[in-house]
Amino acid sequence: MTVEGVTVTVHPAGGLWGSEVPAALAALRERHPGCEAAVIGPAGERLVPFASVVNNRGRSLGRGGLGAVMGSKRLKAVVVLPDGPRRPPVADPERLDFVVYEATKLLKANPVTSTALPEFGTAVLVNVLNQAGALPTRNHRETQFEGAARISGEALKRGYVSRRAACRGCPIGCARRTRAGDESGEGPEYETVWAFGAECGVDDLEAILHANYACNRAGLDTITMGVTIACAMELAGEGLLPGGPRFGDAAAVVALTRATAAGEGLGELLQEGSARLAARLGRPELSMSVKGLELPAYDPRGMKAQGLGYATSNRGGCHLRANMVGPEILGIPKMVDRFATLGKAGLLINLQDLNAVLDSLSVCKFTAFAMKEDYFARLLGAVWGEPVEPQELLLSGERIWNLERLFNLTAGFRRGDDTLPPRLLREPPPSGPSAGQTVDLDPMLDEYYVSRGWDAGGRPTPGKLARLGLAGLPAGHPALAAALGGEAAPAAGNGVAKGGAR
Repeated sequence: MTVEGVTVTVHPAGGLWGSEVPAALAALRERHPGCEAAVIGPAGERLVPFASVVNNRGRSLGRGGLGAVMGSKRLKAVVVLPDGPRRPPVADPERLDFVVYEATKLLKANPVTSTALPEFGTAVLVNVLNQAGALPTRNHRETQFEGAARISGEALKRGYVSRRAACRGCPIGCARRTRAGDESGEGPEYETVWAFGAECGVDDLEAILHANYACNRAGLDTITMGVTIACAMELAGEGLLPGGPRFGDAAAVVALTRATAAGEGLGELLQEGSARLAARLGRPELSMSVKGLELPAYDPRGMKAQGLGYATSNRGGCHLRANMVGPEILGIPKMVDRFATLGKAGLLINLQDLNAVLDSLSVCKFTAFAMKEDYFARLLGAVWGEPVEPQELLLSGERIWNLERLFNLTAGFRRGDDTLPPRLLREPPPSGPSAGQTVDLDPMLDEYYVSRGWDAGGRPTPGKLARLGLAGLPAGHPALAAALGGEAAPAAGNGVAKGGAR
């Protein structure tokens, strides 16, 4: 599919179908010089539930299975052709330039955005989280990894980084181009290093890079891939997956990633993801996932509000809806007691609403380490040519968050789905700074729902919907009205079956 101006043309994929991501992007750049493109790899074509979409700048829409959505529509790529000036019109360009100048100064003054991320990339967090006892290890059985230093951002820089990379115009430059053996490519990022590393008990950084490259070529989410292998390792250790991999087996991590990309052998089973894999083998509690989406690299037993963030995330186990690493680990904007259960709901909600806005603005979330919402409001105001108040921006984020909640309610989700894997609720880490800690989630949920203006079942109240300008939605959607406690919905045709495609 190509897009030029307002004209959309659908083309046969031809030889592109079946090609890996780098080859598909190279062919599209040759056919359409100067284009922007987003493609799927073989994983998306085979409808792997955690297939990703990759653009021609090497960045991935990695989570939630969007690659499988494109594959289900037999859509290999979307190509946008150059059509006149690239920069969209701005109402007040001088004002925008000035606010950008001020924002850039903030980014250059903040230690995270000026030093840590530019110097070591996102993998700088490996040692930080490990020292805090919040680095999930061996399928979240532990919270510290003895091999962390060997897979850290510092180790990556010393042995494998060929150059820094960045999104267009970015002053941070957190991305990395790397080389390992005869392979090279984008990444790995922190989450990838952790998923194939500590979560699998692997401290072989070169093996982690090769698994990362395999995901890049096939178009696979590295978090889900690594967590699924870790789940398989524990299942194998329990005797439920004969011949399966064991913790610490670096060669198995690489081989299983490639097998999953190809849909071969045990890889065909791993394509289901950890939730379906563990359920199939009778141990659903061994899947480290929320709402079917595998958890990322922050153990809630070492940072309790992060657990609340996972449980209430509208798309499941996701740190990008609100990452509490700032206040609970780095002290940004302020340090809070990471082991405290209550008193954090308001801080989490503010981050969730702000991140909903940043997603809508297509702004990098790392900028929020250095900038507050007033700068984002001023940037948007300059583009629009009218004042935008910070609270108005956060109100937009709150509206987005509640709309997503309404969608989930219509799909059949309830309070019971706002939870964590039983291991995090009941099994304390055996050692390290987080030893003895579990997540006491119910009181945190109660506080969160009250702060959100939702009822005890996690449903937005009529008053909350009215204040957000959403009061008319239930009347127009019978299934939503039923979810909110109104009239019963008709028996069929209104809503989404719970547990469907992610």
